[in-house]
Amino acid sequence: MAWQGLAAEFLQVPAVTRAYTAACVLTTAAVLELLSPFQLYFNPHLVFRKFQVWRLVTNFLFFGPLGFSFFFNILFVFRYCRMLEEGSFRGRTADFVFMFLFGGVLMTLLGFLGSLFFLGQALMAMLVYVWSRRSPRVRVNFFGLFTFQAPFLPWALMGFSLLLGNSILVDLLDGSPPMGTCAGLCSTRAPPHRKLLLDAPAEDPNYLPLPEEQPGPHLPPPQQ
Repeated sequence: MAWQGLAAEFLQVPAVTRAYTAACVLTTAAVLELLSPFQLYFNPHLVFRKFQVWRLVTNFLFFGPLGFSFFFNILFVFRYCRMLEEGSFRGRTADFVFMFLFGGVLMTLLGFLGSLFFLGQALMAMLVYVWSRRSPRVRVNFFGLFTFQAPFLPWALMGFSLLLGNSILVDLLDGSPPMGTCAGLCSTRAPPHRKLLLDAPAEDPNYLPLPEEQPGPHLPPPQQ
């Protein structure tokens, strides 16, 4: 029963967040038994010379072996991807997918320039950066230790990465002008054909619901 409740709750998560989070978890599970990280990492030579094009996707899905770093990154991916999809991109699935793809292309270019092999953390940092810029008045409680305005969250993540002994190259790249461009995509629109495929149909503003569909008490029909 607990698993059924958990599955039902997960199905309530917006589609893009659900798909990306599930893909990350399943990729990590596959590495435990079936795959090697060497089959997943970003390598331009193998992508363009050996046509191992799956690496353009799989390098965004692997956050390392099970451990604190994995759960930390998955938690932030799930939280801020969901808040973006339910907030700034509510009802705009096509625009959100378009931003995701555009951000992935930017991350791939930065990974090529910075010799980064796995770009999932970079994509997570991008989602946090975009959300923080779209929510400047929101106050964030960082693990119960600090409270600050949302635009300072990427800097807090950079400091946390430094304390853990991780490279802060990803965080520095995600504070660069391309990320400002990506944040600006929040106000852009996806191509019309993608909106037709991904977005839910807009409600007709002239539609008048039936009495039983309206909220509030329903009166019985008048007697003839």
